[in-house]
Formats: sequence, structure tokens, C-alpha cells
Amino acid sequence: MSIQYNKHTFKDNVEENLNNSFMRGAVVSAQDRLRTGRINAAEELGDWEEWRAHGEEIRQHVLNNLDYYLHELAENVEKAGGHVFFAKTAKDATDYIQEVATKKNAKKIVKSKSMVTEEISLNEALEEAGCTVVETDLGEYILQIDNHDKPSHIVAPALHKNAQQVKDVFVDKLDYNPQKSAEAGELARHVRTTLRNEFLTADIGITGCNFAVAESGSICLVTNEGNAGMVTTIPKTQITVMGMERLVPTFEELEVLVNMLTRSAVGQKLPSYVNVMTGPRKPGETDGPEEFHLVIVDNGRSNILGTDFQSILQCIRCGACVNVCPVYRHIGGHSYNSIYSGPIGAVLTPLLAGYEDYKELPYASSLCGACSEACPVKIPLHELLLKHRERIVEQEGKAPISEAMLMKAFSLGGSSSSIYATGAKIASRVVAPLSKNGKISKGPGPLKAWTEVRDFPAPKKERFRDWFKEHEKGSDK
Repeated sequence: MSIQYNKHTFKDNVEENLNNSFMRGAVVSAQDRLRTGRINAAEELGDWEEWRAHGEEIRQHVLNNLDYYLHELAENVEKAGGHVFFAKTAKDATDYIQEVATKKNAKKIVKSKSMVTEEISLNEALEEAGCTVVETDLGEYILQIDNHDKPSHIVAPALHKNAQQVKDVFVDKLDYNPQKSAEAGELARHVRTTLRNEFLTADIGITGCNFAVAESGSICLVTNEGNAGMVTTIPKTQITVMGMERLVPTFEELEVLVNMLTRSAVGQKLPSYVNVMTGPRKPGETDGPEEFHLVIVDNGRSNILGTDFQSILQCIRCGACVNVCPVYRHIGGHSYNSIYSGPIGAVLTPLLAGYEDYKELPYASSLCGACSEACPVKIPLHELLLKHRERIVEQEGKAPISEAMLMKAFSLGGSSSSIYATGAKIASRVVAPLSKNGKISKGPGPLKAWTEVRDFPAPKKERFRDWFKEHEKGSDK
């Protein structure tokens, strides 16, 4: 899987998902549950706005001193006995990991949930190298065995499936007894039994990284299933892949951000597991890998530093913005055609993958600002979406031709009082063939998409100025 799911247009993806009533119902239910949990968990902390300001301060400090902290992190990982590789591109990262797998003669690799490994298409690269890759996060595992279905949510990747659908997949792919129930606990027990042998026979474990701690060279993983602990303790070789911005200076900042991550993501004070690992197993330790590799991925992130969009790198991948977005609520995660969905995806994906395929995403927003308000590290998401729109139109010149011509015509008319007055007088006659009862129901060009879902008010036959002039005459009488 790469950052892009398919070659369909944004409009085609939206149309398909708008007709998926089950998915839309599941998204509404999940959004309500996660949003309520976040609000309750945040209130328990006291002054949530002060926490947000502190979280923002930590993330901005790291980004403004990123070279220093990356150097400190790399030094401390190597002091602990690990190997560090800086990957400029996705291919650099996958080539390095393929090389490690080849040297280890690895045949089976177990993975815990990781967005950045999806971003760089790591599974495909390892399968090309002859390895079998097994996802061990329950949601990711369900998607993998269901013909590599795509994640629809940053935190809950299989959000778009219900228990019966999952059971059907298990019956088909995992020899799950069809007489058994579709109860979630029963399904999870079956997967746990199935995966145990995968853990025990894996050659390499691969994880993402919620936060790396620069002062110690440690890696922090925040999970609820315990699979990351198995991935990092049983295989002899561990590889952790992290985006270059995902670090904190010390454990003091780690504590703050883990608190905010778990509350913002799923409304928990703490998750079931917070694993902190430093390097490979040391003499006398009973578990952990014999060899540890940290792959630090740039893949376009350094191009964002120092630009108007730098604040998007503050993201801690909690998904809080997704859980309050009214657009995501209707179109679901797959419509974004990216592993990063919702408001964070609408800002980040065009920066990582370009406007050519993703110029529509910044327009997938009502600009209500709910995402910015929910963000625990105060990323001004709706303002960044506006900056994207500005860049797409003014710098990239990627506005639709019809829209560009219309805006030029409006600019010309608006700058001349005589042209404006003439245009206002004839507007109602020009659109008369399209209007009925004062409304346009089937508009051409830029109006087409609008009028497919709602009416557009037709220009009045009488201009306001004419009405006002007549009104004043009447008042004088």
C-alpha cells in the first residue's frame, strides 16, 4: 500500500462512499463515541487549554531545533547499541529495510500498527524481497486478510466494518467456525490464537514510533492490544520506522504528550500499554531483540519545515480532528484516497504527495474550525486549508478553467461601475433559461456540482439599487 489508495478522482470516491449507508452510520457512531470520550478525558485534566498550549510549545520547540534533537537521538541510539539510518525518500527507507531482511535471511516479519510504513509502501517492498509480512494490530490484520482492504481512520483502521462482516472474513480466511458468534471478544480470541504462532516464528519485528526520546535514544509505543510488545520482544531483529518529526527532547515532554495523545485519540487517561525501549537486549536481560535498527524517514517532511505549513508537523496522530469533522462524517476515510484522512489528511497529503493528485482535498472542508479547536497541539488546520487553496489558485494555477474564467469576469465587472451596473441589469435575463421560480436547479460549469445537491438562487429581476430608489420615492410621499 502507498499513500494513495486508487487512481479514481476525489469526486468518484466521494460519490461511491456517499452511497455506503453502513459506512456512514459506523462513522457517525464512532465519531460521537470518540468525541465524547475526548471531551470527558480532557475535562479531568483541569485547564485543557493550558495543556494544549504546553503541547504546542513542546512540538514547536522540537521542530525549530529538529536538527539538534535528531543528532542527539541518533547518537544515543548508537550508544545503546542500535543502528540508525536516515532515509531521504521512501525508496531509501525500503531499500535499507530490504537489505537488513536479506542479510538476516528473513522469511517472516511481524508488524505493529504504523502509518509511516504504509506511507512508504514497506509491506510491498518486503514482499518483493520474498518476505511474508503479518500485521498484528487487530484492525490492520482484519484489513490485510480481507484482500488488503484500506484503513479508513487513523486510529481505528477497520472502522467501516461491522462485527458480522469481520466474522464472514474470518470464516473465509481463518477457518473460523461459522456456528460461532460474531461477538467481538470471541473474534479477538480467535485472532490472538492465530497470531501467537506468527509471533513465535517471526524473524524480524517492525514497529512505528509514537515518540522517540532524544536524551536517551528510546522509542515509545502507545497501544491497547499488547501486540507491539510481542513484536519488540520475540523476534531477534527489530526495526523501528519513524517520521523525522516524531520525537521529544526528554521523558518530561514525553509524559505530557502521551497524556494528550491517549485522551485525544480514544478518551483514555492511559492506554493499556506504554512501551519504552532503548536499543537491543543487553547482557543479563531476558527479552528484547538482539539487533535494533531505527529508520528515520524524511520523505518530503524537510520540504515543509520553514514554510507556512510547518505547524502540520506538530501532529501527534491522535485523530481528534477526524472525529469532529462534518465532512469526514459524511464521506468517510476512503474518500480522501490517502492513508491520512480527515482534516489532517487534507492538509498533509498534498504536501507529501503533491497537488496533481490531491488538489481537491483542501476543499473537502466546511472551514468550521472544529478540527483546529479539537487539536491537542493547536495546529490551525482550517487556516492551513485556506493557505492550500490560495497556493493552488494563485501559485499553482490549478483552479478549473471555468472557475478561473468566471473569477476573471467578476474581477473585471467588479472593478468598473458601469460594467457592474450593466451586468446586474441583464443577469436575470441571461440565466432566465436556467431558472424556475427564482431558483436554478441544473446549473452549468462551476454551478453544476452545487446544483446537483441544492438549488442556487437566481438573480432578481429588480436590482437592490432600483428597489431602494423606488422605496425612497415611496417614503417621500
